[in-house]
Amino acid sequence: MNKQSKNTQRTHRKLDGRKSEGEKLSPIALRLLQITDVLGQVLKFNYPADAVLSKWFREHRQLGGRDRGEVAEAVFDVLRHLRRYRQYAESGVGAANRRLAILGLVATLGESTVSAVIEVDEKEWLERVLKIDNDTLNPAIRFSVPEWLFTELSKQENASALMNALNAKAPLDIRVNPLKGNREEVLATLEKQEPKLAMNPTPWSPFGIRFVDKPALNRWSLFEKGVIEVQDEGSQLLCMLVSPRRSDMVIDFCAGAGGKTLLLGAMMRSQGRLYAFDVSGARLAKAKPRIARSGLSNVTCIQLNNENDVHVKRLAGKAQRVLVDAPCSGMGTLRRNPDLKWRQTPEDLVELRELQTRILNSAARCVAPGGRLIYSTCSLLPQENEEQIHAFLAKHPDFVLIPFEQVLGDRNPGLHSDDGMLHLRPDVHGTDGFFAAVLERQS
Repeated sequence: MNKQSKNTQRTHRKLDGRKSEGEKLSPIALRLLQITDVLGQVLKFNYPADAVLSKWFREHRQLGGRDRGEVAEAVFDVLRHLRRYRQYAESGVGAANRRLAILGLVATLGESTVSAVIEVDEKEWLERVLKIDNDTLNPAIRFSVPEWLFTELSKQENASALMNALNAKAPLDIRVNPLKGNREEVLATLEKQEPKLAMNPTPWSPFGIRFVDKPALNRWSLFEKGVIEVQDEGSQLLCMLVSPRRSDMVIDFCAGAGGKTLLLGAMMRSQGRLYAFDVSGARLAKAKPRIARSGLSNVTCIQLNNENDVHVKRLAGKAQRVLVDAPCSGMGTLRRNPDLKWRQTPEDLVELRELQTRILNSAARCVAPGGRLIYSTCSLLPQENEEQIHAFLAKHPDFVLIPFEQVLGDRNPGLHSDDGMLHLRPDVHGTDGFFAAVLERQS
């Protein structure tokens, strides 16, 4: 057996809770090993962190739900604070990923719990770095963002509050299916079934319920019956901006796994025609069981070859509503996907802007006279948001911006902006970072 194979076997023995000489590891010491192992794969940034974690969990099926939760929470804490943690780790000894794992587990389980299982020199290092006043750090390190992103976010109002919020854990939002229930009834049912769970109606969307914790709701009968779905409140508000009528032809141009398609279809009471477009067959395949579970019968899923597919040409000038939830940097979702800030680059942003422009121009062709084009991203960056809208309107004089407050009308729960476009932020609204603009084609 070669040296690499022996090292691999030794690692697996440790992750199973056995030292090479047969001594049993404590649960916390074992957890530290597991987190260190996962970080070694996640921090390569070859794939999304949640995909790497899912694969690692499949390879370690002996872990229970609580074990998986602690590993995932610690890994995502490291990703949120990676730049600051790496600066702390520079002063220690041994493997850097282990020191990162220690910091992530401390944030998850507490300092005293972790200190009880680490070496003396690690304990001394931990006590030292935990005494550091974060306010003395370089701001980009304190908020743990790459320089390019710090420059961009610093331009925004109350930038410190925004960056702090992006490093916080996100709550879990669900959305009630209007075809199968209303929020008050579902909330009453859940409070009776899950009395220990803290839950509240979302403040902006009439369909949403927010949980502080993250229950395994995919096992709930309400989920299995299609009464509830996971969906951030900001995404729910976006569907309200589309505001489809029952008789409309509606196109969800970048439907993905169908989250917004489901709510649009329910708002249409499963009438009219609703097309779910996407270039990814795999994403649309995930949408189909969700559509079936929801009870919708007015949805047609179509995989496009590109933004100029023949299906787009056939629907030119025919749709009353076209939603473009464009591919974007995802910088508004860092609470849920903190690895994005380390995986995205300024060069990626340039490519995304070009793609967004092409998609927006193509989708506009489908809008009927008097119809509306709704553009949105889950980004906070103006290059992907307001700048795209201004550039589009300059080239398409037949479209005009309709203030979102006017679209929502008496359904507006108090949202307002100075430019007529919807801007949502985690520190202000409690949602992910979202942007949306409603454009109407003149008759």
